[in-house]
Amino acid sequence: MEYSPPPFFKRGPNLVTRLTLFSLLSLVLLFADARFRYMEDIRAVVGVILYPFQELVDTPARMARGMANYFSLQSTLRGENTRLREEAFVNAGLLQKQQDLIAENENLRELLHLRPRFEPSSQVASILYTARDPFVRQVVVDKGASDGVVPGAPVIDTLGLVGQVHRVYPWASEVVLITDKEQVIPVQVVRNGLRAVIFGLGYDGALEVRFMPVNADVEKGDLLVTSGIDGVYPSGLPVAFVDSVERNAAYPFARITCRPASGVRSYRHVMVLGTTEDYPERPVAPEQGGPGPGGKD
Repeated sequence: MEYSPPPFFKRGPNLVTRLTLFSLLSLVLLFADARFRYMEDIRAVVGVILYPFQELVDTPARMARGMANYFSLQSTLRGENTRLREEAFVNAGLLQKQQDLIAENENLRELLHLRPRFEPSSQVASILYTARDPFVRQVVVDKGASDGVVPGAPVIDTLGLVGQVHRVYPWASEVVLITDKEQVIPVQVVRNGLRAVIFGLGYDGALEVRFMPVNADVEKGDLLVTSGIDGVYPSGLPVAFVDSVERNAAYPFARITCRPASGVRSYRHVMVLGTTEDYPERPVAPEQGGPGPGGKD
């Protein structure tokens, strides 16, 4: 009499056969999905069906995260509110002194018959993206000719000078950063008023003051601001801090490296300033070799 196991012990094909079969089926599905995109619709339908269950399962964890974020945010806001109140109290006193100094400065300029200080207009812009060329330091902002932006307009952030508008489009503008190798900015040392020229080096985080004598009164930590004598940048905008000063008697000039004062690569919002004041035209140099006595024009 032939013996056979009960029905619930029947195992069907062996493990190797099933492994081979399912492996081939997986490879066929992978190939069909990669080549013909047959599974995208199925995945979308499954995702729609499973979405309510995923949300239901994730609800307790999301509520716990929300409560933790709420209490953390409340604690952070309390600390920030306290700090801002203290800063506002300190800044109020500084503002009163500054208003007094501004009024005194204006009175002195009137007494000395000096030109009034120019206060440029400004507008906030957002950085959209950087330039595609990795060898230039440029960004594109969301303000253009329709917003009154003109080529050459200075661009600043909360810390100092960021760059200069290079090219203007109807609704966007290209801004060349001060670290670009083509940028040259007249500056002066705040500590002693010494004028200099600062150059971009073509990479982030570094600038260089060139053509300064080895005995120039420049020290590490000095703040350099725009001098305003180029007719492009308003005076007094922070540009850079001196990082190092190397003096070698064998060379006529000192090697002065600086770091930008502004967050050249740190922020998403900048401020585009209006054009600077209108200077009188430069005087024309007299022609050399004019007619001598008794000569004719």
